[in-house]
Amino acid sequence: MYRDGAPSSSDDPDKRRVRADARRNRAHILAAAEAVFAEHGASASTEAVAAHAGVAIGTVFRHFPTKPELLQAVVMNLLDQLVTEVDALVNDSDAVTALFAFCERVMAVSAQNRAVFERLAETGTRVQVSDALTRLRPAVDELLDRAQQAGAVRGDLRPGELVALLAAICQEAVTDKWSARFQHRALDILFTGIRPSGIP
Repeated sequence: MYRDGAPSSSDDPDKRRVRADARRNRAHILAAAEAVFAEHGASASTEAVAAHAGVAIGTVFRHFPTKPELLQAVVMNLLDQLVTEVDALVNDSDAVTALFAFCERVMAVSAQNRAVFERLAETGTRVQVSDALTRLRPAVDELLDRAQQAGAVRGDLRPGELVALLAAICQEAVTDKWSARFQHRALDILFTGIRPSGIP
């Protein structure tokens, strides 16, 4: 855009490059934080995250001034990834596989990032799985509707009920540090409970 014959600041190539660099750095930092916290726990230093991302510590602080802000951003980034994965499930999988794969993935993300949730709780920043699942509600609605139309899930199950059940299981998995075996067992019980009577 031009104003009075001069290009606007949004058209400035240098500024566009700076914004692109900032977005790229932010993505690198979040990916590094996820990897570092998964391996060393959420008590790992911000310096370790910066080193893993290949950026200066000042760059990390420009994007995330405090450790809790970085941890929250990691959670939100994971949710964004999950939304993308769910969209793929909706488009590419059969109804039953898609719904159950979604539940399994939510459980896996919750358990794998337990250290992040715990650290946020220690700092007084509570991230509830139920709040996080709200962002996935449109996809849950569609996945459940398709599974019900296929006759694979009981017809009286409402999306809010499924979210509440899944959130409760995942929250306990995070809080009580469930083993992978216990996680799978809990999901099996959930899946059995939401199937129509007579379907194994």
